[in-house]
Amino acid sequence: MDKKYYNRLGDYLLETFGEKVKKIPIDGGFTCPNRDGKCGWGGCIFCGEKGSGEQTCGWLSIEKQIEKFFSTPKRLKGFIAYFQNFTNTYAPPKVLEERFSKALCDERVKGIAIATRPDCIDEDIVKVLAKIKKRCPLWVELGLQTSNDKVAEKINRGYKSEVFVKSVDLLSSYGIDTVAHIMIGLPEEGEKEAIETVEFLNKTKIKGVKIHSLYVLEDTVLGDWFKKGLYTPLSLEDYVKATALCLSHLRPDIVIHRITGDAPKDKLLAPLWNTDKNLMIGGIIRFMRDNNLIQGCNYKNS
Repeated sequence: MDKKYYNRLGDYLLETFGEKVKKIPIDGGFTCPNRDGKCGWGGCIFCGEKGSGEQTCGWLSIEKQIEKFFSTPKRLKGFIAYFQNFTNTYAPPKVLEERFSKALCDERVKGIAIATRPDCIDEDIVKVLAKIKKRCPLWVELGLQTSNDKVAEKINRGYKSEVFVKSVDLLSSYGIDTVAHIMIGLPEEGEKEAIETVEFLNKTKIKGVKIHSLYVLEDTVLGDWFKKGLYTPLSLEDYVKATALCLSHLRPDIVIHRITGDAPKDKLLAPLWNTDKNLMIGGIIRFMRDNNLIQGCNYKNS
């Protein structure tokens, strides 16, 4: 890929750390307020039993998870501890500080990324994050998925989009960067709605975006809908086009952390093309090239 069609995460990490770094997926031992009844039950309709942490080793301590990763020979010397599954700020501040600090048990861990929900961010929690940030680079990833509150209710997200904006503002006020997760292919959403979510994000203070393809897993509500014919996944062609157009509408300074979703093959019901990351990324790049698109070329600064 010679031409830069979008702001790639690898370039950002190289500039930030001065070397190539890779994420280590960590299970921090958290749950989710959308599972234990605080704001809902069962989680979002697409979320599996591991809370999107199929690659983690939650039966091990945080230190042992990192040690296990380092036990396999790697060419890279720098890594980011990524607290990935469930809601990684859903605990008292003292507990959060203890668990995040454990991830800094090895000098090869150069930074921390924390995936969570915007309704589990408050000032006491942000103060803890700011304290950790003094020790290493840190960013927070917030699951938005869509800016459409009606669709958010359908997927059982459990909070309004205005909560997302307030959380981003609070994190930003403490100098903490935010990455937004969005999904393409949600029920009742197509290309138009995905672009509307991007335009919503353009007005916020986010620094990064993850674009996921919505895939259907066994043992999820969405899986049941799929089996009953109540949900039809996007075709690869539609996903490629929608993602490319979203990138073209996205603010040009935002870093793109991913443009695919990694589905666990043993749980995947559909779409089967989701297992081929190169097919998806290659298709998006070709669409952008063939249609003379780059990130932000359709961005309108309002």
